[in-house]
This record gives sequence, structure tokens and C-alpha cells, in this order.
Amino acid sequence: MNRRRLFSIGLGLVAAAALAACSGPYTVSSEVATYGSWDASRKPGSFAFDRLPSQQKDGSASELQAKMEDSARAALQKAGFTEAADTKSADYLISLGARIQPQDRSPWDDPLWWRWHGSYNSWRFGYGPGAWPYRAGFGFPGDYMDRRFDRSVAVLIRDRQSAEPLYEARASNEGATQGDASLVSAMFSAALSDFPKVDPKPRRVSVQAMR
Repeated sequence: MNRRRLFSIGLGLVAAAALAACSGPYTVSSEVATYGSWDASRKPGSFAFDRLPSQQKDGSASELQAKMEDSARAALQKAGFTEAADTKSADYLISLGARIQPQDRSPWDDPLWWRWHGSYNSWRFGYGPGAWPYRAGFGFPGDYMDRRFDRSVAVLIRDRQSAEPLYEARASNEGATQGDASLVSAMFSAALSDFPKVDPKPRRVSVQAMR
């Protein structure tokens, strides 16, 4: 077997290992808080997702709402709810929310920045073509900027007949990516993990998800 063939096989193994590393179970940790007046004697029943008029028509809002509902459905079923055929026959109405907000972070976020007695000029490593780490002018090198994403989901359960809000759950975390459907689903699972327990004090909940 020649070197070129060995090299090709090596590249193939590396690629396979990379794909394997990107798939499979992983843990999602979130800060969870729950609120409400869910009576201990009340049992979960049938539910329907409560949509705004703009979310009931075809369009991006409707598609996004459908994706959120798909992500939350398993968590609701695990909590003991069953999906009703329509809104009018449901015992409870479920409202969902999700938000992903990018946050750009830099050394300026460090509260001890001014203790370094540095100046703006201390970051001017060079000017002009070939001057590391800038091509020209003033700016931060890429390694000093760290984009993070604040991610949160919310679930509100209301009695359909009285419209009384009975239970609210929120889960939030942050990470280097926006996340995907499996991550959002894990966050909904974390939010409803202690249902019907109510505890407004934020606590850490870890849930396994699948890539």
C-alpha cells in the first residue's frame, strides 16, 4: 500500500471521526424557573396550542410557531398531557415562546479592564498590510471577540374555559451557537421537568438531547 493510499485512508478516518463526534446524545443545561397556582389535586388533561391570528395563517410566523410546537410536544406529553383534536375540546390552552439573542463579547466586558492601566494605544499592534494582527487601522483581533447566544423558552398553561393562567415555566441558557430543534426541545423538556411543582427560584436542570 503506497503513501498516497495511506494518506487517503487517514483522511477518511478523520472525516468519519468528525462526523461521529457531531452526532449522538449530548447534555443541555438550563436555568429553570416555574410560577403559578396549579392545585395538587388538578390532573393534566387534553391540550391545544394557542395561536395568535397572525400565527394561524400561512407564512413565516405560522411556520415558526409550528416548529416551536413540534419542539414542545414531547415535553408536554411527558408531563402527562394529551393533545386534543381541536381547541374547543381541549382542557388546557398552551402558549409557547422562544428567543435567541446574539451577544458580542470582548475584553471591554471585563470589569477589571481599567486595573490593567492600559490605553487604547496598547491594542494598536500595527498598521498597514502585514502588520499583525490587523490589515490596517485599529480594531480587535478575532480571537478577542467571542459571539455568544442567549437562548430562552417559555410555556404558559391556561384553563380553556376560564382562561385562568395556571402554570408558567421558563428555561434559559447560553452557548456559542444559535442551537437547533433538538436543543430547543431539550429546553422545553427542562422547563417542564418538575411539573406541576412551582419554584420561582432559578435552578439548573440538565436534559439529554440527540443531534
